Amino acid sequence: MRPRAYDWVVKLAHLLLRFFFRRVEVTGTEHVPEGGGGILVSWHPNGMIDPALIFETFPRQVVFGARHGLFGVPVLGHLMRAIGTVPIYRAMDTKKLDESARREANAKSLDALADRVAQGSFSCLFPEGDSHDEPHLLALKTGVARFYYRARELMPDGAPPPVIVPVGLHYDEKRLFRSSVLVTYHPPLALPDGLDVTPDPDEPEELTRERQRALTDAVDHVLREVVHATESWDIHHLMHRARKIVRAERASRTDSELEKPTMEEKTRAFSRIWSGYYQRLESHPEEVVALRDRVREYDRDLRALEMEDHELDRGPPLLNPWLGVLLGLQVLLVYFLFPPILIFGVIANAPPALLLWLVTRAAAKRKKDEASIKVLVGAALFPLTWIGIGVAAGVAHAFAHDLYGGIPDTPIMAGVLVATLAFLGGAIALRYIRLARETARAVKVRLTRERRRMTIARLRVDRSELHDGLVALAQGLELPGTLMEDGRVLASDPALGG
Repeated sequence: MRPRAYDWVVKLAHLLLRFFFRRVEVTGTEHVPEGGGGILVSWHPNGMIDPALIFETFPRQVVFGARHGLFGVPVLGHLMRAIGTVPIYRAMDTKKLDESARREANAKSLDALADRVAQGSFSCLFPEGDSHDEPHLLALKTGVARFYYRARELMPDGAPPPVIVPVGLHYDEKRLFRSSVLVTYHPPLALPDGLDVTPDPDEPEELTRERQRALTDAVDHVLREVVHATESWDIHHLMHRARKIVRAERASRTDSELEKPTMEEKTRAFSRIWSGYYQRLESHPEEVVALRDRVREYDRDLRALEMEDHELDRGPPLLNPWLGVLLGLQVLLVYFLFPPILIFGVIANAPPALLLWLVTRAAAKRKKDEASIKVLVGAALFPLTWIGIGVAAGVAHAFAHDLYGGIPDTPIMAGVLVATLAFLGGAIALRYIRLARETARAVKVRLTRERRRMTIARLRVDRSELHDGLVALAQGLELPGTLMEDGRVLASDPALGG
């Protein structure tokens, strides 16, 4: 049974992640064994957000290992102890000790974590060893393999061996506030007989290392498929463009209403393009390169117009339905209430938002750090701002009461009300800003469609030809998902697989 403190920290993580992300989608939890221990492995593109997402979405308790120095950080250290985090003494972090003592401290801490897995818990490791901004995996360390076999050595007699569960983390815009993310739990890694063993303590060291390298290679192979690793961001972007081409063209040919896809559908469709691209790159390299260059030209022209593939057929609606609802409510019900709250929300939340932007710019050394900083700093900065505004309002109310006795003596109520309005005003302002951007974009796209009719007509022809080329190259391949006539890609496997 999970400790109560663990569940409270999960709820806190849920609150923070749902504040930063507009949508957090989770699939594949049916692949997680109900009993026994295991190791979750994933890539590491987004700093502290990566473990937080796994911690919050995994259906069982996860035991993390963390650098021992983090336990001295106020609040964070207390939270880590509450959820049972195991302190890891890395050799590089204990410079006051001699080399043998450092290695011994490191081995003991890893043994403590491996023992938790051997006793039936799950742990999470990022085998790259560092977070990064690349569209591909960094070279994997052998730590996962060493950790896995150590857990098998510590297993009680008769206990099932731990499993290795690959986890896909897919962000649409990892740095952006109110973006979306998909967390996918894939089936446990099927190990061949030569790797599915408990090491003999007396076996030759070279045999041990060879087995560890082989398991590391197996994890590397499956993670590349799970995260759809590409050699460059250019190729990654062109694959997304190809995904959009197929979806938009098929919707156009069937005169289907093109709904905004979920992250699950986006990832499934991207997986088809990714799988087909690398299969055909081996068998038909010249055709693939030629088609890729044509997609790049189409992408360049479409980006110059600042349009999306589906907007070649019809412009976006000028009036977003949500905007219509809000405007209707504003006119009919709260005509005199929403605008003041909106303005107050902007005034109250603009300073901390600006400060958060400045702190992120100054503190984030790489893109992968930005979301972590925004979540951690924002989680403290905005509530403190609302509380500060509430306290200031309460003090001002008390002062006003002293000057004018007719004003009710309710400073606490006034402070709570103003703090609540600061929070609600910020939420309303976010909604209005997003809808205003969508409306402005709709107007711009419609104007572009009127001015550039010839260019748009040519791009529609290009899109049609590219669609046919992509479909032709995919003929005869086994690809994940099922491509429908209207452009949607349905799952043929519950976890986006095949």
